Amino acid sequence: MEKKVNILGCSIDKLTLNETVAKIYESIESKNQIHHTVVNAGKIVMMDKDEELKQSVISADIINPDGMGIVWASKFLSNPLPERVTGIDLMQSLVAKAKEKNKSIYFLGAKEEVVAAVVEKYTEDFGPEIIAGYRNGYFDKSEERSIAEAISESGADLLFVAISSPKKENFLYNNKALLSKVYFIMGVGGSFDVVSGKIKRAPVWVQKVGMEWFFRFAQEPSRMWKRYLIGNFRFAQIVIKEKFSRE
Repeated sequence: MEKKVNILGCSIDKLTLNETVAKIYESIESKNQIHHTVVNAGKIVMMDKDEELKQSVISADIINPDGMGIVWASKFLSNPLPERVTGIDLMQSLVAKAKEKNKSIYFLGAKEEVVAAVVEKYTEDFGPEIIAGYRNGYFDKSEERSIAEAISESGADLLFVAISSPKKENFLYNNKALLSKVYFIMGVGGSFDVVSGKIKRAPVWVQKVGMEWFFRFAQEPSRMWKRYLIGNFRFAQIVIKEKFSRE
């Protein structure tokens, strides 16, 4: 059985959420760095025009489908993925398991008050020992090296980066060697906004029918309209073209 699904040059892993968590912690315990990313329709569209982003994404060790559009596309292309594995669901699962496994985490991204609220919540839920450190996501490219070095020296086993695309993907790809002491690195987009309570996440039933993107769009239409409305339409065009090119 094929273990990956190729969608427009991106090899996505056929893993469930539980399988992904198990694989990640197995790698952490063996002290082998694992670079993780997720893709959705919008990111695939961006990758089609942004070669640096594409390279940053396809170099990851595990790629999960964050959006239902990716899962639907895999079925349309006759190589179905088992389920959607969102960045926030994976992050929440890994954070919860960090306490059990005695691991620590560094949180990078979002505004200062947002990332501080995330750290405060996780400290209350799981104890201060899982926190290796945190920093907001506002910095220049010239600061990347010193930030990566500070994270590496923090003693963190896991790193979550909550910055918009393509900056977070490129940061992890370009600084992977400097982050070699951190055994798991992952971009989590707007997940800190949800955990902190700044943004509400869609109800489970909305997630299951594949309309979480619309729920998010409704909360921030001026910021999200181009990514979701134009991006989703463009993604559908690309997938249909791919389907007929294979026949």
